Formats: sequence, structure tokens, C-alpha cells
Amino acid sequence: MNQWYRTIQNMVLEIDRCIKSNNDEALTLAHLAGTLGYSEYYLSRKFREISGMQLRDYLRFRRLAFALKDVRDTESGLLDIALNYGFSSHEAFSRAFKEAYGLTPSEYRQKPVPVVLRTVIKPFDCYLLGIGGTGMASENNQIKTYFVTIPAHKFLHIRNYESIGYWDFWQKQSLIPGQDCETICGLLESIRGKLDDTGGDEADSSTGQLMAFINEPTGRICSWGIPLAEAYGVRLPLDYAGEIPPQMLLMDVPEGEYIVFEHGPFDFETENAAVEAKIEQAMKEFDYPASGYVLDTAPGRVFYFYHDCRHFWKYVRPVKKVNA
Repeated sequence: MNQWYRTIQNMVLEIDRCIKSNNDEALTLAHLAGTLGYSEYYLSRKFREISGMQLRDYLRFRRLAFALKDVRDTESGLLDIALNYGFSSHEAFSRAFKEAYGLTPSEYRQKPVPVVLRTVIKPFDCYLLGIGGTGMASENNQIKTYFVTIPAHKFLHIRNYESIGYWDFWQKQSLIPGQDCETICGLLESIRGKLDDTGGDEADSSTGQLMAFINEPTGRICSWGIPLAEAYGVRLPLDYAGEIPPQMLLMDVPEGEYIVFEHGPFDFETENAAVEAKIEQAMKEFDYPASGYVLDTAPGRVFYFYHDCRHFWKYVRPVKKVNA
């Protein structure tokens, strides 16, 4: 069954590539089926079975998500945006936009409030499928360690004081109205000005302080305070003044020094567990006394975690100078 999840994931990635390149001819069931080597009927049935929605609905919502960002971030005419994303007229675009988001494109452009976008479907999520690499990590990719200063910023998020990990977090959040993964990620994706563009899903829970798991651009995950809690959100500029979704919290994170443990690109399916063990070992063995720093576990400090196998895996842990 994993192969079908992977196939649908490839299909989802192909859909986004076609939307970004305005390749409408390739955004047909016939083309997608031909590209993946299946019949239209079988591929359509499998897409619905795995994603829980019709392919045509997914295509419409993804087109609207891309179009919304153009309405929000560019000065392009609304008709041009409509035509770029496959809508036959301004009226058709406006009608679909309002049906999806509750306001017209022109209303949204005047006041870009948070709305729930249709984020990318992730049927081949290795964490949720329980896979993630049992092979060896490349010996050519060693852990880099360095110090950085992160400016003050804001963190918009939800919290759960009882969850024990990525999967469990979203299982518990799904029981709270408006805090399921699809809704939260859709809201965060629609917010302009996020500071991070790449991602991750886990964090070190040893200190009980705020640990932000930086996930994909749609969202970030973290842990907060004593007693330990996990959270999911996005980093925003310190001067962010936009609307805050009612089910979310906004906190200030002060400027601080951090130590980064970073591993380069790797293959999730074959190397993930080994890379994680490699980083954990590097953090355990790091000689803090020789560096002149110690971990800073004061309330309000943030433990960031970036996980993007195409680019890197890194922990960003708060530190302070000895005797500072």
C-alpha cells in the first residue's frame, strides 16, 4: 500500500509543478494518469480513497490557494490572476474565491485576513506511516556546529500540554474544534510575512522549555514551558500587526544566542533514523565548557528544529555565555 501512497504523493507534487508553471494542459486526469502509468479511472479512484476528496475538488482548491497568494502579495490585476489559474472570467474566480474563503478577491486584497487554504496533501508522510529510514547515514555528511544570534520575533501557535510527539499531537488536536492539522496548516499558510521557508517535525523534550519544531512552510511545531507542552505555529516579524486566528496564541520571543547542530541533505526513507541518532550523539557529546557557553533553559527561550531532508536537518538550541 505504501507504493500507492508514494504514487499519489508524486501526483500531488506534479499538480503543484503544473500550477506554478501555468501548464493547464498537463493538469488533466488523462495527462496525470499517463504520466504515472495508470488508467484514469483507477488513478481517480485511488486518489479519492487515499486523500478523501475528489481530484477535481483538490485541483480547484490548490488553484485557489496559489491565486490567493497572488492576490495577497502582488499587484497583478484580478482578471489576470483568474486567467493564470484556469478560471474563465473574473466572475467565475470571484464566485469560487468567495465560496472557499467567505470574501471576494477584492475584499481580501484590501484586508488579507487569515483563511484556511488547501495545503498540499501529504499521503506519503513518513512519520505518520511509521517509516523513516533504517539504513546507515552517509559518512561524508558530518554534523556542523556553529553559533548564531536570532533577532527578536513573534511566534503564532497552538499548544497541547498532554501530547507526546508529532503523531500524538495532531491526534489530540483533531479532537478540538478548529485545531485539526488541515485547518491550522491552512490558516498559517495564508498568513503573510512568515520568517521561515523550510522545515521540520520533532524536537528535544528534555528541558521542558519552549522548543519550536520548524516544520514545512505551512507550519512549525514546538514545545513550551513547565509543565511540558507541545505547540505548532509560525515565526513572524516582531512588528507583525495582522489578525490572530481566535484558536491561536501569539508570543514574543526575545533576541538570543543559539547553537546549531546541522546535517546536510539525506534520504528520508533510508537515512532518517540514522541521521537523527547522529545529531543526538553530536549534541550529547558537544563540549560546552570549552565553547564558553551553556544551554539556556530559562522560560521564554526557544528550541528550534528544522527538518527538510532535501536541504538539512538541524537543531537550534538556546545558549548563554558562561558568567554572562
